[in-house]
Amino acid sequence: MRNIRLVIQYDGSRYAAFQKLGPNTKGILVEDKIAAVLEKMTGEEITLHSAAKLEAGVHALGQIANFTTNTNKKEYEIKHYLNQYLPRDIAVLQVDEVPERFHSQLNAKSFKFEYRITEGEVANVFERKYNYYSFKRLDVALMKEAASYLVGSHDFKAFCNIKKMKKSTVREIYSIDIIKDIDRVTIRIHGNDFWPYMARKIVGTLYEVGVGNIKPLTAKMILVEKDPKLAEYIAEPQGLFLEEVLYI
Repeated sequence: MRNIRLVIQYDGSRYAAFQKLGPNTKGILVEDKIAAVLEKMTGEEITLHSAAKLEAGVHALGQIANFTTNTNKKEYEIKHYLNQYLPRDIAVLQVDEVPERFHSQLNAKSFKFEYRITEGEVANVFERKYNYYSFKRLDVALMKEAASYLVGSHDFKAFCNIKKMKKSTVREIYSIDIIKDIDRVTIRIHGNDFWPYMARKIVGTLYEVGVGNIKPLTAKMILVEKDPKLAEYIAEPQGLFLEEVLYI
């Protein structure tokens, strides 16, 4: 039995998620599209394991998934077959055979997300699916102050969208970088793990600080209180990209 790893890029605009996030997940799943093509290629039932749980509308530049198979096709043949038959909003960038014990989610060490915000008076209609448009100018200095309270190892229970959480909600954020360009603000978040909606709740809180609706210290207060109702600001999904999954 071979263990195959995929590096996947996809436009999440029309998908309910990469994989089911729970019983209430309804709609087209990215993993189903990929598994269907693999099953057609191999004649086997395929179970895909993904690194990051990405919700509806979120995009991926480098999602990782793996599956086991008995196919004797070479890696480049699997890659070619997938890209030939997958929808054009899903692409497989890389195919590798990996050790039997490799698991895309369990072996992942950290994740990098990027959120894109455009500012201005008129929204670009051709960018609407790939960034969030803000009619208000953001105070990046205040956003950076708020971000500083979120960096480090904390209990991110307030930023978790799962009501009944049995597992630990402690996560470590290694860095939050906020880059200001002429009409664009990019937020890059690097952490050891993320719950669904966690990255968007972090961005949503920073955005509310940036437009002056809340104070930077509110971000610290939300962490301390651990009340999900306080982290009510969820950034829209189209601006969020899973940039990279790291295994070292």
